[in-house]
Amino acid sequence: MESSTAVPVKELKKQRRSEVWRQIKRNRLIYLMILPGIIYFLIYKYLPMYGLIISFLDYKPYRGIMGSEWVGLEHFQRLFTSSEFWMIFKNTLVLFGLQIFVYFPIPIIISLMLNEVRHSLFKRGVQTLIYIPHFMSWVVIVSISYVMLTLDGGIVNELLDYFGIGKINFLLNEDWFRPMYILQVIWREAGWGTIIFLAAITAVDPQLYEAARMDGANRFRQMWHITIPAIRNVIIVLLILKIGDVLELGFEHVYLLLNSSNRDVAEIFDTYVYVAGLQQGQFSYSTAVGFFKGIVGLIMVVFANWLAKKFNEEGIY
Repeated sequence: MESSTAVPVKELKKQRRSEVWRQIKRNRLIYLMILPGIIYFLIYKYLPMYGLIISFLDYKPYRGIMGSEWVGLEHFQRLFTSSEFWMIFKNTLVLFGLQIFVYFPIPIIISLMLNEVRHSLFKRGVQTLIYIPHFMSWVVIVSISYVMLTLDGGIVNELLDYFGIGKINFLLNEDWFRPMYILQVIWREAGWGTIIFLAAITAVDPQLYEAARMDGANRFRQMWHITIPAIRNVIIVLLILKIGDVLELGFEHVYLLLNSSNRDVAEIFDTYVYVAGLQQGQFSYSTAVGFFKGIVGLIMVVFANWLAKKFNEEGIY
């Protein structure tokens, strides 16, 4: 009896394997296209996860991972009891909040505005101008800002002085760090962020707009009742992915703006890991900080996706 039922099961498994290989062979060009991306994530995202084990060790490079002493959660306890932890955590959350509530809506607004432009040459010209900053590194962006805002001949301070307001030390004043940070983010990334939203808008059925015009809806009503609901799923997916970077603001930008005068509002986890890990050689401790960042990001993505599903919206899985 067992042998008679085993044969169909084996045949079924064999048929499934052959079907899988047929699908792979049929779509081999697509798999070939995604192969570089898979290799990238394997090498730079998944294989390095093995190194997270040193966050539980008193890692010594000359001893290696296997020869270093196991200390358990000691580095995490040190992080959470550190006097700097809450300052860094607060700074990171504030900058993240600025990105969510100030920066994130701007590409959507720009996309909606560009979609209403009917002069194609003007539209392409504006798109080109707002895309260009994305291709400049943060070093260039911060350097341009420095030249414009410096007390010694900066055009902004010269104008303020000309109108009798007086010069402001933007670069060393901690009150101006966050506005300067978010304005630079908007300047560099807002134009590039419009690409996905414009692509989503072009997929909206034109017949919906025609029906709305026949019902007497003006351009604003069409945008509010047709365009925005049509791209809502894209907005939610990108927002979920953005929330996953709650503690991952990027090292280079903040580090270039960081100095001793604004450290109390500018120090974030990314710069803290760099100082502790590379400058001070605390490899295990800095890895523990990075591990904590990853766990928080994962929790936030899962929570945001659950919340989207709760309100009957499409999530990322």
